[in-house]
Amino acid sequence: MMNRDLQHITKTKFAIALMTIALSACAVASPPIEKTSQVVATPVQGQVSVGVDRAPTVGEVIPVNVSVANGTDISRAIIPSQIFAINQSGQRVAPLPAGEAARQAGGAKELGAAVKSGAVSGVAGGALGAGLGAAVGAVTGGIGTGAIIGAAVGAGSGIFRGVERGQDRADQQAAAQLNSIGLPQQDVAHNFTVSGYVFFPKGDYQQIQVLMINRESGDTEVVSRPFP
Repeated sequence: MMNRDLQHITKTKFAIALMTIALSACAVASPPIEKTSQVVATPVQGQVSVGVDRAPTVGEVIPVNVSVANGTDISRAIIPSQIFAINQSGQRVAPLPAGEAARQAGGAKELGAAVKSGAVSGVAGGALGAGLGAAVGAVTGGIGTGAIIGAAVGAGSGIFRGVERGQDRADQQAAAQLNSIGLPQQDVAHNFTVSGYVFFPKGDYQQIQVLMINRESGDTEVVSRPFP
């Protein structure tokens, strides 16, 4: 009888191990933005050039790469919070801070968001629950001993804890990536180019307005581009 129980426990652990391997593919964090554009505006003599390029929507966030190239002799100050998306009503929509963008793109409480950051989907979670139940039922015949059930449940709870920790790491990596690729606040000198992402809440937009400060006059200059 003991040998049979040991065989059942071994089979249970093997089945759970297979599910752990399958889930590990979901727990490896990849960048929340699938690819980042490296094409930026080129300085043109006597002009300030602005380029915009949209990345695929991630969860509830639209990442937009903004580049500013200064071909004049006067520096311009770029402030990311002063870059706006213009909706169909002509209203300005402010960009999201990087931390909020990371949350809306797929934080720990939004596992269903379409973010490739290691989140466990509802399908994967459901498969885990069904698979764990099937594994226990298969090796115990639906009635098994306390030792067998305890081994299965204990290992299963370990998987869930591992998934939670993996999701936390994925969220941190997502936030770190958004910060690292965000448009910096800085001055653009003669023949310099500054570029990076700003993050807008999901919506329908017509234009992007880039506000910058002329360092010589102190005036605000506005450059508008169609929303990409």
